[in-house]
Amino acid sequence: MGIESIRRRYEEDGYVWLKGLLPRPEVIDFRRWVFTRLADTGLLASGHDLALGIAATEGVDWNLANRRLMSIVRSAAYEGFCAQPSLVHFMDALLQGISYLHKRKLMRYVQPGTAAVTPAHYDLVYLRGGTSRLVTAWIPIGDTPVEMGGLVYLEGSHALGRSMEAEFQAKSGDLSPDERISAYNSHMAEGGWISKDLPDMAERFDTRWLAADYEAGDVVLHSPYMIHAATTNEDGARRLRLSTDIRYQNVDDEIDARWSNHWSLGDML
Repeated sequence: MGIESIRRRYEEDGYVWLKGLLPRPEVIDFRRWVFTRLADTGLLASGHDLALGIAATEGVDWNLANRRLMSIVRSAAYEGFCAQPSLVHFMDALLQGISYLHKRKLMRYVQPGTAAVTPAHYDLVYLRGGTSRLVTAWIPIGDTPVEMGGLVYLEGSHALGRSMEAEFQAKSGDLSPDERISAYNSHMAEGGWISKDLPDMAERFDTRWLAADYEAGDVVLHSPYMIHAATTNEDGARRLRLSTDIRYQNVDDEIDARWSNHWSLGDML
């Protein structure tokens, strides 16, 4: 499929799933590298190839794990993973110019059997200080079948996200300039979320949630208005779900200055 067809599908559907855009062996090697850096936190079970990411059942030093994660997202290795030539060249073509990768980039690991989920939201809520012509790239770092709780999309919801954002802008006149770009203002739900009840949302808007078995090497792009969420990791082999989500835009468009710093836990973005 050519770039014009991909761009048209992205605009029509609000997302596009790029199968095997990245070299699978390099993604698996990077997964191993990440878990090697996290091994001394107690997060991983011993006696396994670290690329498998088998979670330990107890004894995690969460303070150390958080510090390790913050060091990983500041590393040259992670920067290189996010700036692989195949991804950069694709984003240049999609954005029809020089692509800009936001410095604030998020990496997440999710243990099996926990209640940790990402509630339904659309990304522009957290990026209102710049252009709305953004593209989020969600990259599973390792195979991520449905039972591991990868990203899910509310079908057709990019139009709904635009409507919600327009409604917010229409009633934000009483807010200060800083509050108008914040996801944590008085007109938004807690944390900028739309809902934690995914079945209710699908029923309320007469649509469905789209899920998939992702593989190492896949990249999923979505619109800043596309409503999405992540579900619980219920993997029977106790594999950790590992992923990163990063944002691109055309370098000529206005950039949200708040995203010009590395991600820090609790940075309220």
